[in-house]
Amino acid sequence: MGTVLTSVVADVTYDLRRLHGLWMALAFPRLRDSHPVVDRWTPTTTRERATYRIWALLGGVGLFVGYPLAVLGLLVRFHVRRIDRTTTRLGAVGTVLLAVVVWGLLTALARVRFSADGFLAVAAAGTVAVVSTVLALLFRRLGGRLTTVVVAYPFAVVAVFLPPVVAALYSPSLAAAVFPRSETLAVWILDTVLTYRGVNTLLRQRFELVGIAYVGMWGALAVPVGWGLGLLVTLANLVRPTSDTDDES
Repeated sequence: MGTVLTSVVADVTYDLRRLHGLWMALAFPRLRDSHPVVDRWTPTTTRERATYRIWALLGGVGLFVGYPLAVLGLLVRFHVRRIDRTTTRLGAVGTVLLAVVVWGLLTALARVRFSADGFLAVAAAGTVAVVSTVLALLFRRLGGRLTTVVVAYPFAVVAVFLPPVVAALYSPSLAAAVFPRSETLAVWILDTVLTYRGVNTLLRQRFELVGIAYVGMWGALAVPVGWGLGLLVTLANLVRPTSDTDDES
């Protein structure tokens, strides 16, 4: 345990020093050109020293806020790459067929357990999930980093979250797990993120979080959640570029 902790501390220290050094070199390029044998460049004039300290302080604050997000991004990237390796082994066609089989079985179960309306709702949600899987794979393969973050990640989130929410409309056991947590999340978002200019008050007046509104809520959340995951992975790639082999280790 002590060895692992020491290794983690060493890795974090290395990251922070490297990133802060890169930040400093943006404003003071001579730091980048310093030779290991020659004394490291240091500011000499009063103006240089003041600018140097202010820039260093800004970099420290940025690392204080951004580095924990980068660490979270490393965790997200690890799981995303595991999914990528699975889809690579299965191939695009195999991945889509797997999604069809999984949601097909769930739809068949809904036919037995739910009413006709519930069966149709789950079938529709499964169809949306399969189509979202196809679109996520398509934009992931054909697009660059921007397209992947802006388009592919939200479609992937829709494929994962939408069908269970729809099924919860007709399953009391799922509803007991999904809806209270969804309501708690909705209240937190309204009371924190959407307080600007009374947007939360407007939403509370016009919408009631019941029934199909849960589906609309998660459908709307898929976009920012997908963007957030994509940005975390992008930040992790900037902080610590690594290969798949390194991720496995």
